[in-house]
Amino acid sequence: MSDANENLSDWPSHGGRPEQLLPRFGLAAKRCVIDFSANLNPLGPPSWLPERLAASLAELAVYPDPDYTAARQAIARTEGLAPGQIRLTNGGAEAIFLAAALLAKRGACRAVVVQPTFCEYERACRHYGIAVRHLGLEGESFELNGSRALDAMREADAVFLCRPNNPTGTLIAFDLIERMLAVGQRRGTTLVVDEAFIDFVTPDERLTPLLARYANLLLLRSMTKLYAIPGLRLGYVMGEGSVVEQIARLQLPWSVNAPAAALAEPLLEDSDYLQRTQGWLAAERPWLQGELESQGLRVVPSRANFLLFQDRRSGTMPALLEHLARCGILARHTHGFMGLDGAWLRVAVRSRQENAELIEAVVRWRTP
Repeated sequence: MSDANENLSDWPSHGGRPEQLLPRFGLAAKRCVIDFSANLNPLGPPSWLPERLAASLAELAVYPDPDYTAARQAIARTEGLAPGQIRLTNGGAEAIFLAAALLAKRGACRAVVVQPTFCEYERACRHYGIAVRHLGLEGESFELNGSRALDAMREADAVFLCRPNNPTGTLIAFDLIERMLAVGQRRGTTLVVDEAFIDFVTPDERLTPLLARYANLLLLRSMTKLYAIPGLRLGYVMGEGSVVEQIARLQLPWSVNAPAAALAEPLLEDSDYLQRTQGWLAAERPWLQGELESQGLRVVPSRANFLLFQDRRSGTMPALLEHLARCGILARHTHGFMGLDGAWLRVAVRSRQENAELIEAVVRWRTP
């Protein structure tokens, strides 16, 4: 068995990269696997999307509307906001970097990133010269300590957090978010919240209503995860109107292509797809969690479409990661998540058949 712990800097920093992970175990980069490492909706893109994309090819000969008016109006209707409070972005990644660019433009020097979490928040801050310190989630349930969170809002220029959090799937309470915003409003601290997975949360707990009261709140969204369209790169930023106007001035012209922008409205209008997604997750997430726990694994209760788990026996998870890869199953390593250090694995919730194959592989690993 190969030593999967060496050269940690070479581990892929994102999921969905079998060609980078598999060769670490001596496996072919193009080996066919079930990809549990990327948190994408297993229902796949809506059935109407290919035809709609094909019809939009004529738009390639025309420059997009630089303000993406139709897409912003569609998002505004869905979120109960004014179009001026929304800026379309090239996926969630551009939204994160635009938030950091805005903070730097305002003179921000210090940011706090709630960890363990997605690596791009810190990367974006450092790219714009903003010093970063970390605030760790605590305990077996990865909770945010309220007093420490409020202190962070007093001491930093900005706080970045993910809600529900990637990779833990945990959801910071709405009332704590509001208390943080109130402290930040007095101190001049911005709270940047990535809601890339909020559509998987039921009942609805999105923070959009808080934008009416707190100009120091920035919300980031990605349409990649829910609609399983990572190649199209579609996301958006929401905030107070004057703040979003500042962001617009920092964004590169036409960063979102016309076919992607044209999909925002029909995607948001497809309520049946959202209902089917939520129905699937309501059945599959508890089933998968229960099956993993039945194998003696510790699973973090999740509000998102993925589960973080570990074997309490020290040093076993790299071996399980390799075992799964050899069984044709790609899980997400956690070497790049602060405080997890490879001692956990994250898996997306997929179809019942695929989830069952994951469990069968885990059973084989647990059985001598």
